[in-house]
Amino acid sequence: MARTKKGRAVSGWLIVDKPAGITSTAVVNKVKWALAAQKAGHAGTLDPAATGVLAVALGEATKTVPHITDALKCYRFMVRLGAATTTDDAEGDILETRDQRPDDDAIRAALAAFRGQIEQVPPQFSAVKVDGERAYDLAREGERLDLAARPLWVESLDLIDRPDPDHALLEMVCGKGGYVRSIARDLGHALGCLGHVLWLRREWSGPFDADQGISLDEIDRLAHTPDLDAHLQPLELALQDLPQVTATPEGAARIRNGNPGMVIASGIDWGTEVWASHQGRAIAIGRYQAGELHPSRVFN
Repeated sequence: MARTKKGRAVSGWLIVDKPAGITSTAVVNKVKWALAAQKAGHAGTLDPAATGVLAVALGEATKTVPHITDALKCYRFMVRLGAATTTDDAEGDILETRDQRPDDDAIRAALAAFRGQIEQVPPQFSAVKVDGERAYDLAREGERLDLAARPLWVESLDLIDRPDPDHALLEMVCGKGGYVRSIARDLGHALGCLGHVLWLRREWSGPFDADQGISLDEIDRLAHTPDLDAHLQPLELALQDLPQVTATPEGAARIRNGNPGMVIASGIDWGTEVWASHQGRAIAIGRYQAGELHPSRVFN
């Protein structure tokens, strides 16, 4: 006999404006508790010291997480020039300091090398796995790791403000897997002055903006009430970068059972990944082939 799942079968996205000092996992657990939800996850980890958009998926929306994880994201962050740290941010111990400071033009010129398709080495203190263990666990034990560079698409990276010679405010729009701390570290090396992140904030992630975010204090206040449910965003928002097709009634029945089903589409090439709706709601993600959707993910 199947076990009954605890909690409510609530689905959708809750956009949290994460404060500093808490892990992304702890935020997800708080949201899951406050909504008494059966299932929850997040789309893109933020470091404990970071703030801003943390998109929490609930129920069926967890099936759309990859589409937010793969989407572009915007970060605004302050780089402290003149010092390198063990963690590449202000949380770590200072490894080395230097007195020279670049001018604004030198910073703007150096940023050009960090745009487009780049290779980026993760920070020593990161969640990257090394022989089955997290890099940050090994780094805490004093081990110096030789981490492999990873590809990152940087759509834009600009100098926004220079409050004083020791600080530079930057804004970056990038793809998945980017480490802001690595940008600050590598920029500091490129400029010859060293650098680390003083603070960072994720302004938006895919379709979700910081202005939509709800605070943890507000989540606590509205926990277990319909007023918190009212903050939920539909799971369909995560699919906005995919073409939409409409399932016929007979096609919807087949698709919901995981089988290819007839859909109505226009101007979509064979093999394109799409999402199908029926009566205004998403029912599946899959590949469009000769008038049918071949589902890869089905929403209950």
